Amino acid sequence: MEISVIIPVYNKTSYIGRCLESIFSQDFPSFEVIAVDDGSTDASGKMCDQWAEKEPRLRVYHTPNGGVTAARRYGLEHANGRYIMFADADDLLTEGALKRMYDAIQKTDADEVIGPYDDQYGHRHDSGLRGFVDIDPLVRDLLATRNSFCVLWGIIFKRELLEGCLGAPREIVEREDSLMQIKCLMKKPKVFFVEDPAYLHYEDMPNDRIEDLEMIRIYDEELRKTLKPQWKRYRSAFVGHQVKVYEKFIDKRQFHVFEEYYRPVRKLLEKSIPLADRIAILLPPRISYFFVHYYKSIRKHLLKGN
Repeated sequence: MEISVIIPVYNKTSYIGRCLESIFSQDFPSFEVIAVDDGSTDASGKMCDQWAEKEPRLRVYHTPNGGVTAARRYGLEHANGRYIMFADADDLLTEGALKRMYDAIQKTDADEVIGPYDDQYGHRHDSGLRGFVDIDPLVRDLLATRNSFCVLWGIIFKRELLEGCLGAPREIVEREDSLMQIKCLMKKPKVFFVEDPAYLHYEDMPNDRIEDLEMIRIYDEELRKTLKPQWKRYRSAFVGHQVKVYEKFIDKRQFHVFEEYYRPVRKLLEKSIPLADRIAILLPPRISYFFVHYYKSIRKHLLKGN
């Protein structure tokens, strides 16, 4: 078996069928799909079972709800492929994606092959990176949440690179993709970028995940531990990451987080952090809201309009 595609599934009855259709229509001879029903409370698990009855390349596992990272880890433990790809249950693989990604990792002997991705608005997220790249700007882009490339989904990995990288506290329910990829990058892998997208990512999809301050504290601590071997290099980028998350809270009018967690960040700002982000955290939270909300609204409108 060459490729295992792992799909964590939680309450995705409206999407899982089209996701599976996009994978099983691939023109690649040696792959399997591992669907991990992560304690769904709707018919998602049953739909996967129905697909498995007619599609021998699909194996379905039902687990208690443990979160997307635990579901991916469980899928990896039960996968047979030499190479691993992840897909989210509400996304699609593009036509010919498995063959293109497989050919690229075979030809280059990279540890992971990454490409751009499209979204449902017809916009292509393309970093412009091609060939082998240095991991440093990738880590910085992930920390700054400005990445324009597939994060964890839509990438083909050598299986061994993922060992030890799919672990995070259960409380982390946002940006776990970026955290897992940063864990991989801390191993200093060979990373190769291709030109053609292998993935269609549906943005702004509804979910019931709650990103509260307690989760952020846990996330930041896990991220600190991950970056510790190269902390001096990435300390400022980590602070920049904190500012970006703070801006999300402010955009939701959760002004209390400043006093409860983010005030000390003001003393850690460096010139390497973009001026707009420095202004956002230096202003009083209620004033900063207008600045942050306007910027986010304009950016979202431009992305949908392109």
